[in-house]
Amino acid sequence: MDKNTITGLVLIGILLVGFSFLSRPSQEQLEAQQRYYDSIAQVQQREADLKAKAEAALANERANALNDSTALFYAALKGTDEQVKLENNLMTLNIASKGGRVSFAQLKDYMEQDRQTPVRLFSGADASMNFLFYNTRETIQTQDYYFIPVNQTDSTVTMRLAANEESYIDFTYALHHDSYLVDFTIRAVGMDGKLASTNKHVDIEWAQRIRQLEQGYTFENRLAELTYKVTGEGTDYLSNSSDDEEEVAEPLDWIAFKDQFFSTVLLAENSFEGTKLTSKLEERGSGYIKDYTAEMSAQFDPTGQTATQLYFYIGPNHYKTLTALDKGRTEDWELEKLVYLGWPILRWVNKWFTINIFDWLQGWGLSMGMVLLLMTLIVKAVIYPTTWKTYMSSARMRVLKPKIDEINKKYPKQEDAMKKQQEIMALYSQYGVSPMGGCLPMLLQMPIIMALFMFVPSAIELRQESFLWADDLSTYDAFIHFPFHIPLIGSHLSLFCVLMTVTNLLNVKFMIQQQDTGANPQMAAMKWMSYLMPLMFLFILNEYPAGLNYYYFVSTLVSIITTIILRRTTDEAKLLAQLEANKKDPKQIRKTGFAARLEAMQKQAEEMQRQREQMQQKRK
Repeated sequence: MDKNTITGLVLIGILLVGFSFLSRPSQEQLEAQQRYYDSIAQVQQREADLKAKAEAALANERANALNDSTALFYAALKGTDEQVKLENNLMTLNIASKGGRVSFAQLKDYMEQDRQTPVRLFSGADASMNFLFYNTRETIQTQDYYFIPVNQTDSTVTMRLAANEESYIDFTYALHHDSYLVDFTIRAVGMDGKLASTNKHVDIEWAQRIRQLEQGYTFENRLAELTYKVTGEGTDYLSNSSDDEEEVAEPLDWIAFKDQFFSTVLLAENSFEGTKLTSKLEERGSGYIKDYTAEMSAQFDPTGQTATQLYFYIGPNHYKTLTALDKGRTEDWELEKLVYLGWPILRWVNKWFTINIFDWLQGWGLSMGMVLLLMTLIVKAVIYPTTWKTYMSSARMRVLKPKIDEINKKYPKQEDAMKKQQEIMALYSQYGVSPMGGCLPMLLQMPIIMALFMFVPSAIELRQESFLWADDLSTYDAFIHFPFHIPLIGSHLSLFCVLMTVTNLLNVKFMIQQQDTGANPQMAAMKWMSYLMPLMFLFILNEYPAGLNYYYFVSTLVSIITTIILRRTTDEAKLLAQLEANKKDPKQIRKTGFAARLEAMQKQAEEMQRQREQMQQKRK
């Protein structure tokens, strides 16, 4: 760092400190600001007190309404909360007689962390669902009433909320073989005059606390998002890093209470309206990740001529499983958007390349560690042509280093930096070498490399799959546990992350040796920054899945081996001789667009320099 840079930084620091001192508010301003905040707090407290009083009054009114023997469903206020079991080959559901709702969900093909118990998404008080129907006398909330199961089979049941034998509301649930989709219909029978005929909707209040199902709280929390799809448009989601709420004016196709690898989704055939969503973080160690709530309304026919058609998806965030749900539909649900695959270009690469190659390799019956290894080798083979072009571009510049060193000696002064750079560019132009020749091939391979970065953390196939010392490739592989929490790194150290960091440091060393052409005098000062990035990865990726760190470890190791082989198989003397031949025969030099622009800029700079010199001579 030279003297001018240090002076500039010191001046900037003085300006920042001076600005902070001069712009600080006066004592009078601070007192006025405090009075303003106090008045806001008083108003908010008053509103909270009034709201509490209103809720208490409404609660008393509601209790009185429920005790009214003339209420529409008074007979259904008493009963026993029984659990009706439904199942297929993939999952088990319990339907509670109180409220007629799904109260328990368990998936048979996925295990809890004990690797023995089928994973339970929710049970008991973890989830609730309340439907609100209306008439002129009362608001009917299904959570207060006991339903009667009728027409029950192993996989279907109708939960009936009966006013009498001829008047009732049916909730019908139906599971299908080999599917995580649950048909759910609501139909009123004989309710003419008993429900408000002008009210063509049913309000729904849905809530679920998302259980922590994976080892790592931090990463599971990062991928747990309350997600929804706007009808005719794309998906959106609430914040995954802080408490959030949103009122959505547009109609919605579905709302998903999403965890890292599993989701509970409510879908409407005719859209949800007037939706209000909230997402709250749960405390680390509580056994939960998020607390989701959703309030919305769905189309409802009180005459019973048309049923309200809804669906539940209660299952894994598996890309092809979710995609298959759109088969036979005129309008796609696009539930596969629950599997985060990155930005549009990365999602395209993952959709058409990564997932298909992954499934093909998985079909061989290999372990997930071997699948990731072979995927890495395939990716490296695909991008090898761009890797070779990048290397050869650097090699051509490296063999010209002695000539660059001569130019550096010719212009040792700082004020001659422009002349030195012009001469270096002229040298490259003479030999047909483009300093930017390796950039485009490097950029072309980035989408494939970054696509895997997005795919691996979302791949449920890696869940609870072991490899070498890693018990679960979908979470971190801690080989050291700390008795305390270290900022930015956590309470453990991941071995694959450490190996990935070491190989990246080695790769940086080889890259610096390869790219040190002498053309950049600040190269030495930039070296420490190049070594800093891999060390930052240690802190950034320590909480990431072992499968991702393993992929980057193998990928970087293959890059190092490739660089060593290319270095040993490239005859740099022969390469220099070829460049010398190009210099003698300019026709052999194929100028790139960049080289042409560089030459034009150089000529323009020379012309400007010549004009300045002429003006100085005239003044003399």
